Amino acid sequence: MIRKASTFLAAALFACICGNASAQITPTGDTPVTPLQKQLNRFDLAITGVGEFNTTVKGPIQRNAANSGQTVTQYASNTFGALGTLRYIARPYIGLELNYGYARYTENYTTSPYQIQTKATEYTLGYVVTPRRTLLGLKPFVAAGAGSIAFKPTPKGGQGAPEQARAVYYYHLGVQQDYLDGHFGLRAGFRQIFYLDPDFGQNYLTILKHASTYEPQVGFYLRY
Repeated sequence: MIRKASTFLAAALFACICGNASAQITPTGDTPVTPLQKQLNRFDLAITGVGEFNTTVKGPIQRNAANSGQTVTQYASNTFGALGTLRYIARPYIGLELNYGYARYTENYTTSPYQIQTKATEYTLGYVVTPRRTLLGLKPFVAAGAGSIAFKPTPKGGQGAPEQARAVYYYHLGVQQDYLDGHFGLRAGFRQIFYLDPDFGQNYLTILKHASTYEPQVGFYLRY
């Protein structure tokens, strides 16, 4: 998804450059902003490093006649991941973002004990608010949205478990600062995502409890 977004932006930037070359100079010596340029200025593409701190959930098995009612504690190891975000900000209070997140960690269960090493890939769409007021000289933003997170066990550490997708929703708070006339910027923030903990289709792991992941992050963004 990040590669596709980058390709789209590169093509759009090339079109803008060609448009600039053919644009006429106004009497004041300024080059007029074309409609395409105006739209591109509303996009930014961000890459951030993300800490992945997962919560622990606990509950009785729901779908196994032999072990029904047995309590299982489930938790994922903490790790680092990455988040790619493509934003379109039409106005300070009207904006959209498309997120692609990736992490790899181990899901732990107290049955046996049992471990499943998995990749976790997030695909979400959200609404963004970017107030005009600054916070300690930085530009704040608030975002929230929903989508899907796919848990795909690794070939060697995944115990042969099948891939499983869960619905996910999130909120995101942060600040950012433009540099280089707004073409480059730094962004830091905090996200929290919520989802039903995976059981990978194994009824002896099914406790149907919601978990969350805390995601402090820092990174950069690019804008035309």
